[in-house]
Amino acid sequence: MAKYERIIFWSEEDGRWIVDVPELPGCMADGATAAEALENVEKIIDEWIETATQLGRKIPEPKGRLMYA
Repeated sequence: MAKYERIIFWSEEDGRWIVDVPELPGCMADGATAAEALENVEKIIDEWIETATQLGRKIPEPKGRLMYA
Protein backbone atom coordinates (compact mmCIF):
# COMPACT_ATOMS: atom_id res chain seq x y z
CA MET A 1 0.00 0.00 0.00
CA ALA A 2 1.40 3.37 -0.99
CA LYS A 3 1.83 5.70 1.99
CA TYR A 4 0.24 8.76 0.45
CA GLU A 5 -2.19 10.82 2.49
CA ARG A 6 -5.83 10.24 1.62
CA ILE A 7 -8.53 12.80 2.32
CA ILE A 8 -12.04 11.39 2.43
CA PHE A 9 -15.20 13.46 2.36
CA TRP A 10 -18.89 13.24 1.51
CA SER A 11 -19.96 15.04 -1.66
CA GLU A 12 -23.56 16.23 -1.54
CA GLU A 13 -23.31 17.14 -5.23
CA ASP A 14 -22.29 13.60 -6.23
CA GLY A 15 -24.11 11.77 -3.45
CA ARG A 16 -20.96 9.68 -2.91
CA TRP A 17 -17.86 9.45 -0.77
CA ILE A 18 -14.79 10.96 -2.41
CA VAL A 19 -11.14 10.19 -1.65
CA ASP A 20 -8.51 12.68 -2.78
CA VAL A 21 -4.75 11.95 -2.82
CA PRO A 22 -3.33 15.50 -2.80
CA GLU A 23 0.29 14.48 -3.38
CA LEU A 24 -0.70 12.87 -6.70
CA PRO A 25 -2.41 15.58 -8.78
CA GLY A 26 -5.81 14.51 -10.07
CA CYS A 27 -5.73 11.21 -8.17
CA MET A 28 -9.22 10.67 -6.76
CA ALA A 29 -11.79 7.92 -6.40
CA ASP A 30 -15.34 7.62 -5.17
CA GLY A 31 -17.67 5.04 -3.71
CA ALA A 32 -21.13 4.50 -2.30
CA THR A 33 -19.57 3.96 1.12
CA ALA A 34 -16.42 5.37 2.71
CA ALA A 35 -14.88 1.88 2.74
CA GLU A 36 -15.64 1.39 -0.95
CA ALA A 37 -14.11 4.76 -1.84
CA LEU A 38 -10.94 3.90 0.12
CA GLU A 39 -10.76 0.51 -1.59
CA ASN A 40 -11.22 2.10 -5.03
CA VAL A 41 -8.51 4.70 -4.46
CA GLU A 42 -5.88 1.99 -3.90
CA LYS A 43 -6.31 0.86 -7.51
CA ILE A 44 -6.29 4.46 -8.76
CA ILE A 45 -3.04 5.20 -6.90
CA ASP A 46 -1.41 2.17 -8.54
CA GLU A 47 -2.70 3.26 -11.96
CA TRP A 48 -1.53 6.86 -11.39
CA ILE A 49 1.99 5.67 -10.53
CA GLU A 50 2.06 3.21 -13.44
CA THR A 51 0.98 5.89 -15.93
CA ALA A 52 3.44 8.45 -14.58
CA THR A 53 6.24 5.87 -14.83
CA GLN A 54 5.31 5.04 -18.43
CA LEU A 55 5.35 8.75 -19.29
CA GLY A 56 8.71 9.26 -17.59
CA ARG A 57 7.28 11.58 -14.96
CA LYS A 58 8.65 11.89 -11.45
CA ILE A 59 6.76 9.98 -8.76
CA PRO A 60 6.40 12.18 -5.64
CA GLU A 61 7.74 10.78 -2.39
CA PRO A 62 4.96 10.44 0.19
CA LYS A 63 5.28 13.33 2.64
CA GLY A 64 2.05 12.83 4.50
CA ARG A 65 0.01 15.19 6.55
CA LEU A 66 2.71 17.54 7.70
CA MET A 67 3.16 18.77 4.14
CA TYR A 68 -0.26 20.43 4.32
CA ALA A 69 -0.42 21.40 8.00
